[in-house]
Amino acid sequence: MKEDLSRIGNVSLIEKIMQANRAASFIENGMVVASSGFTKSGDSKAVLLAFAERAEFDPIKITLITGASLGQHTDARLGTAGAVSLRLPFQADPVMRTLINEGQLMYIDENLGETAMHLKTGIFGEIDIAVLEASSIKEDGSIIPTTSVGNSAVFAALAKQIIVEINVSVPADIEGIHDILLTGKYPDKAIIPIISAGQRVGRDSIPCDPEKIIGIVFTDKKDSPADILAPDKTTQKIASYILDFLKNEVRAGRLTNALLPLQAGIGKVANAVLQGFAESDFGHLTIYSEVLQDSTFDLFDAGKLDFASGSSITVSQSCYERIFDNWGSYKDKILLRPQDITNSAEVISRLGVIAINTALECDIYGNVNSSHISGTDIMNGIGGSADFAQNSYLSIFVTESTCKGNTISRVVPMVSHVDHSEHDVDILVTEQGLADLRGLAPRQKAKTILQNCVHPEYRGMLEEYFKEACQRGGQTPHVIEKAFDCYKNLRLNGSMKRHHSLHESSLDQS
Repeated sequence: MKEDLSRIGNVSLIEKIMQANRAASFIENGMVVASSGFTKSGDSKAVLLAFAERAEFDPIKITLITGASLGQHTDARLGTAGAVSLRLPFQADPVMRTLINEGQLMYIDENLGETAMHLKTGIFGEIDIAVLEASSIKEDGSIIPTTSVGNSAVFAALAKQIIVEINVSVPADIEGIHDILLTGKYPDKAIIPIISAGQRVGRDSIPCDPEKIIGIVFTDKKDSPADILAPDKTTQKIASYILDFLKNEVRAGRLTNALLPLQAGIGKVANAVLQGFAESDFGHLTIYSEVLQDSTFDLFDAGKLDFASGSSITVSQSCYERIFDNWGSYKDKILLRPQDITNSAEVISRLGVIAINTALECDIYGNVNSSHISGTDIMNGIGGSADFAQNSYLSIFVTESTCKGNTISRVVPMVSHVDHSEHDVDILVTEQGLADLRGLAPRQKAKTILQNCVHPEYRGMLEEYFKEACQRGGQTPHVIEKAFDCYKNLRLNGSMKRHHSLHESSLDQS
């Protein structure tokens, strides 16, 4: 492909230009390799794929650390080639997911706001090589990222050696939307002085010692598009419940019509909820989140959103084209920051973020599982949901009340895996209704969830369980030997439903 030398401000680095396979040859067995990329955006599009090709014939394995998930089917290629022994802190690839759940590949699923500090304190060992996508390199060697920042700044600071992929498909005038602040580590960790979503506190490029750059690879490939589904009746109902709830908060004097900065996890439900604000009466909204999705730019176009801060731009193909065809309309309304800044407990708490994240399931007391199927198989991971749930002004979790043709209830007696305890969950919403759990004791929470969030086909079963649990007693009543009967029903019969009493069900299936 054509090399655009104008993208390399430090002329001494021009001699480092090479092909991807040569750059990949620097990666050796047992290395810790870090890669840019956050939810398919700004990821390595050449070097890691070249390494995967090499690993198909060469028995070589690495520890791979990223910001979040990669695009280009890179995780799948690396997984099937047997090239990764340990992966962290997040992935979303179905092939790699299978390898993880089969125990063939070790996976550390951790809060995305914590990875940078763990790296700084040496928890995962030293980073041997970082592969970082850039739109350009400045004269001082610093790197202008592309559509994400993720953990790239800490990777550049800590890696022994760096390979830069300059992606010419990203316009060079993306420069200016990044806000890079390095906070140091304990006990000298710096204050993050962000008091509004649109406040810039850092520099526009990632500091990088040019002596550490061992290779530059040119690419011309766009980010993998996000899988964005149009809102349906279910997600529209969920959005309407949240909008009505927020209107009532305004009436009660707890919020203004501009609300507080919004955060939404990635996925069809959260994206649909944000899109619902486009036709609402709310205005002058701001976003302080990890991922800027299609809905972010829909809100800009609707005149509802003033500013959006995130760590990546992760959008569908049509939205990607819309953004960069009209870049001037958005550039001064966006900041992309490192994920230890976007997910900082300090900043989330100070700004009073309204967090909207997705649950795989919840239980009758408000505990949430966002990562594991039936308690064992990882789906994707916890991501940054806990960073926001634990520190936000309002922590809202959304899910459909059932799935798989109503054979699975998303509301269960006791979740099979806990990512977010009841203490970090303020609001639960399904298409059946909204449960405001603030100011409620556990038994009150259960009654509210049973009344508002459960699908009618499961309400009787769950109410019966709760009644028996209350007869047994306790601050958080459970019939512990029956708490997971719904999963047993699902495994044995293909459905969580049962057609006789819980007592008989327990006896029949024991």
